[in-house]
Amino acid sequence: MADNKRPAAGEWTTVIRPRTGWFDLDLRELWQYRDLIVMFVKRNFTVLYKQTILGPAWIILNPLITTVLFNVVFGGLAGLSTDGTPSFLFYMAGNTVWTFFSTCINNTANTFVANSQVFGKVYFPRLTTPISQVLTSLINFLIQFVMFALFWAGFALSGAPLRLTAWVAALPLVVLEVMLLGLGVGIIVSSLTTKYRDLAIAVSFGVQLWMYVSPVVYPLSSLGESPRLRALMQLNPMTAPIEVFRLATLGSGTVSAGGLAYSLVFTLAALAVGVVLFSRIEKTFMDTV
Repeated sequence: MADNKRPAAGEWTTVIRPRTGWFDLDLRELWQYRDLIVMFVKRNFTVLYKQTILGPAWIILNPLITTVLFNVVFGGLAGLSTDGTPSFLFYMAGNTVWTFFSTCINNTANTFVANSQVFGKVYFPRLTTPISQVLTSLINFLIQFVMFALFWAGFALSGAPLRLTAWVAALPLVVLEVMLLGLGVGIIVSSLTTKYRDLAIAVSFGVQLWMYVSPVVYPLSSLGESPRLRALMQLNPMTAPIEVFRLATLGSGTVSAGGLAYSLVFTLAALAVGVVLFSRIEKTFMDTV
């Protein structure tokens, strides 16, 4: 923990004290290191697209290719319902939100292992590293959202049954919730991987399985004939954000106050647990490396 005080003659300008509390989240200190977060975000982009032929174009190509595959497999071959909306936009909407969430988890899952050399050399708030990864994912999401908006406009001009609803005003809050949920789950995983290294290998597979129990390739309304399965689906904290996103942009989606409240409470709980675990691990991580 760094305390910045007005220095007297011969005194240090910054005093670093050990963290001893369970919930050591110093927002003021994180804000003081905002330039470092920006630098980490730039580094993330450089590392991710270095020595690639198409570079940042993959930000658009990845979700676009996935959407086309979903449209062919689930919309064409399987014939799953899309609540009367164009199947391409239905899958792109779900995939855009899910890709944002999954990259937040995957990119923060190896925080301690990937940055062990840096953590052992210089002091800075360790939480700046996963925050920078989540912000990188946010920038990618915004680019993909613009692509989604362009396709939406194209379908709307062609006469597709699309309509924006009042839920559009809630989209910034939905994006914030997805970002915080991804950060919370990601730092929980990153904390556990310091002791169980094979968890880092399993996380990608687990996130992929999580997608299939989320309404990404099918609407929640399609589970109406199975109340028990629908109730289980609503225990998924990502169900409400995806449904709100579709309801806001496509005019179709199943949203309830209870589902929204549950998703928000789960997000805050995951974030709180993540911060506690992250805080405890960062105190002893270098002793176990």
